[in-house]
Amino acid sequence: MIDYIVNPELSALEFINVLQRSGLAARRPISDMECIEGMLEGASLMVAAYDGDLLVGIARSVTDFHYCCYLSDLAVDQAYQRQGIGADLIARTQDELGDQCKLILLSAPAAVDYYPHIGFEHHPQAWVLGPDAIPKRKP
Repeated sequence: MIDYIVNPELSALEFINVLQRSGLAARRPISDMECIEGMLEGASLMVAAYDGDLLVGIARSVTDFHYCCYLSDLAVDQAYQRQGIGADLIARTQDELGDQCKLILLSAPAAVDYYPHIGFEHHPQAWVLGPDAIPKRKP
């Protein structure tokens, strides 16, 4: 049986471990402990899935709880995928948000077919600006 906890106390190593077991680690800065710790500390909302003491899934979000919620990380241990845990993590995230709050995410390439299956609508007008692309301001 899977237990779900809202805003659990997670260590950076526990978070990294589930990212690795989910396959999402390849797209996250897991070798930068300061960044990983900042990701956990800066999260507005996290929903975790546990099988006993083992973290098997995480939904980590940044949100204002009213208008929009950026679901930055949705990771489910590959051994636990296709059991509805990802959909449950998303539904439990939505339960914590206001009635008008939109859930927004960027899909990993391998998961692009998953999100329409659970009700997400593709939005082709999304844009991303990386930290190296930001123009330097003049003093």
